[in-house]
Amino acid sequence: MKRLTAALLCALLLLAACGAKEQPEQSASAPTETAQQTPDASETSAEPEQPGTPAEPEPTESAAAPTGDPYDAVKNYWKPEQLTQAWGPDQVVEHLFFHPIIAYPKYAFYESGASQSQRYGLDDWMVTVDEYNKILQSVYDKGYILVAMEDVWSEYTNENGEQRMQRNTLMLPEGKKPLVISFDDVNYYPYMLEEGFTSKLVVGDDGEIWAACTDPYTGEEFLTQELDATPILDRFVYEHPDFSLNGAKAIFSLTGYYGILGYRTQDDRDIAKDSPDRPAFEQYRAAEIEAVKPVIARLKETGWTFGSHTWGHIRLASKPLQTVINDTERWADEVGSLVGPTTILFYPHGGRPDGDDWKKTGPIFQYLQSQGFRVFASVGTSSFSYIKPDICAVICDRLHPDGTTLRGGSDGRTLGWYMQFYDARDIIDLDVRPPLGVTW
Repeated sequence: MKRLTAALLCALLLLAACGAKEQPEQSASAPTETAQQTPDASETSAEPEQPGTPAEPEPTESAAAPTGDPYDAVKNYWKPEQLTQAWGPDQVVEHLFFHPIIAYPKYAFYESGASQSQRYGLDDWMVTVDEYNKILQSVYDKGYILVAMEDVWSEYTNENGEQRMQRNTLMLPEGKKPLVISFDDVNYYPYMLEEGFTSKLVVGDDGEIWAACTDPYTGEEFLTQELDATPILDRFVYEHPDFSLNGAKAIFSLTGYYGILGYRTQDDRDIAKDSPDRPAFEQYRAAEIEAVKPVIARLKETGWTFGSHTWGHIRLASKPLQTVINDTERWADEVGSLVGPTTILFYPHGGRPDGDDWKKTGPIFQYLQSQGFRVFASVGTSSFSYIKPDICAVICDRLHPDGTTLRGGSDGRTLGWYMQFYDARDIIDLDVRPPLGVTW
């Protein structure tokens, strides 16, 4: 409780300190993938930041670490005797996914240096802070509870001695419905830093996750828990511990070509080993790797998990096998080495390996499965799942709250698809988004 009080006090002080500047509007929704802003590794060379990056801002003194960990109350909220509802293998486990959320919508949609097509891309695939907050509140009010992906699926040995996947029966509190949430591209790409987003995740003096942010109007650097999807979900779960089963939060779906979580941990292989620029780059990269480690550790401690989004955001539906092998090895080397192994692969652009992972198990799918992936997640119109009968793997779809679906989709039917989670008419902020209309 002391820790929550300190965190709330810190937030109030931050608001007071920033009171003179325009407060960003807020909104929320999830995207399908856009190749325009996250290009394939085979087509793009990531340019790392150079040494001399400004030091990250520090939280105010009121965020000094109190005793006790507020996450303990979340992990221990539901007692075993309260988990009396069996959610069986034939019942759907819903899955929503978001991209990083827009902290400064007016700036992102109208005032940044982005082209019109880039701004429309943000409108298609992102939600604002305010929309995101509304969505979280709505799914909570409708009885959803966060569950961990590893609790939903497990591997077993069948009667033929073969390894296969199975849907587990979840034991839930009465009246609750399971929900998985994932976040794609929590890498803080350069375009995000220029178009009204936060810039990285950090561990504050209070031991909690904060987001570093630069006010696009004043250039002021500060830490916030109100303008980034990760600390917002943390705080929401602290305030509503019944929203999480056994402390579950969400999954980060990470690429690697611009580092992870706002840290430029990627290896720029365009700088030759014997280049005079190499020592300075290696020193900078090593510092970034060390800086991100406590962030990863705290995220893991508080219920967050990690999945692969491929290293270079590559299209698995069309890339040759050797490209996929090279990319997968690089993800393991530069991302997996930091966040740990994962069994979850999120398809970039929603593209399925070998063009169709439903009707066949092609060489790319077989390779990816051989590397330890078991849950293969695409994008669709329902939280659908299908256990592969010929290999130890399950494929599933995720729903995407974002501008595309909030506006109703091309035929207007999307409004009904998402009504089980929220009414898009109550969520979308048409006052701040571009005047592109709705179909509902």
